[in-house]
Amino acid sequence: MQTRAVRLYGKKDLRLETFALPALKADEILVQIISDSICMSSYKAAVLGPEHKRVPRDVAEHPVIIGHEMAGNIVAVGAKWQSRFTPGEKFALQPALNYQGRMDSPGYSYRYCGGAATYAILPQEVMELGCLLKYEGEAYYDASLAEPMSCIIGSFHASYHTDMGSYEHRMGIAAGGKLAILAGAGPMGLGAIDYALHSDRRPAMIVVTDVDEAKLARAKAIFPPAEVKQAGIELIFVNTTAIRDGAAYLRELTGGTGFDDVHVYAPVKAVVEQADQILGRDGCLNFFAGPTDPAFAGLLNYYNVHYNAAHVMGTTGGNTSDMLESLRLTEKKLINPAVMVTHIGGLDSAAGATLTLPQLPGGKKLIYTGIDMELTAIEDFAKLGAANPHFATLAAITGRNKGLWCAEAEQYLLKNWPEGFKRP
Repeated sequence: MQTRAVRLYGKKDLRLETFALPALKADEILVQIISDSICMSSYKAAVLGPEHKRVPRDVAEHPVIIGHEMAGNIVAVGAKWQSRFTPGEKFALQPALNYQGRMDSPGYSYRYCGGAATYAILPQEVMELGCLLKYEGEAYYDASLAEPMSCIIGSFHASYHTDMGSYEHRMGIAAGGKLAILAGAGPMGLGAIDYALHSDRRPAMIVVTDVDEAKLARAKAIFPPAEVKQAGIELIFVNTTAIRDGAAYLRELTGGTGFDDVHVYAPVKAVVEQADQILGRDGCLNFFAGPTDPAFAGLLNYYNVHYNAAHVMGTTGGNTSDMLESLRLTEKKLINPAVMVTHIGGLDSAAGATLTLPQLPGGKKLIYTGIDMELTAIEDFAKLGAANPHFATLAAITGRNKGLWCAEAEQYLLKNWPEGFKRP
């Protein structure tokens, strides 16, 4: 079986290549990958190369396939797994393996298993750990985005609260409480808003801050506060740029009580310190954003930790249960992971997009591996449609959907590639 894939050879050395996969073993599964969204973690792996904890030291001699937010179809099943999986089934993948104490993960560590490929071989540990997940939803991109959504869901479940005099931790955000999502108008923040609005445990108030007015405007268009309020939740967006004392302003929004839960979506010292300042009694601060600087630090009020029962914690990634929750909520159309996506591209754009991810505008970059297509912003479809009717059709489809990617757009794209999507 031939595959076309983006492979990592070393620091900032990504190559799109076509090569043969080895024969399938009895404990492996061959999959066709349809979609793979690009994660900042892949950028970190590409930049660090063999210095990354999950990337093999001999990657120059034995390159690995990048990408871990993948979805597609099962093609062939080794004898060991034929009672559990069937060719033709759709799949999603939980890449956060913890196998025999190793940090190996698809998209970082395996020569033949990664999302930026047309075909891949899943090693037996993926199935043994229950990380190959069946997906019965309509669109492949929803299954790809289940992985970043699982990270968000995990952060909500990991937050905790206590009662005075009790040592029991009540897990999860405070039901009916006040939630702040700081630096929350980016892709992961939008996913957090969507989950907070539609999960079983919902706050009564959500305050979302950012310093980018364009991102805030897009967030308001996706989640109109007046529409949200009909569901009994108060949603407030705040641009903190021109506010002299942001912490005081945010506390005023809560009536002076402070927030029950504060989630931080950017590794910025001022944002982390503001999060500490707006916590209410028994408030839980979840530092979600992963810094690249191992010396990153900010001031923390230990008086409040002691006397105000302030909790400070962080999460990285979600577990398989979180990912299953994301898949089930998506299948029932209770959440819409497409709120995170702003760009669509083909496999030929994956390497460049990964290496320049921090400099690229917008949110999630969604790659369709069977297509050659320049990375394109959804908001540019209409402009490109003047010369290419396929982009005009995509603009019309997404325009009917608040400017968001959707199952209809995916189906149109897959049906009409590859020639129809070359730039004029």
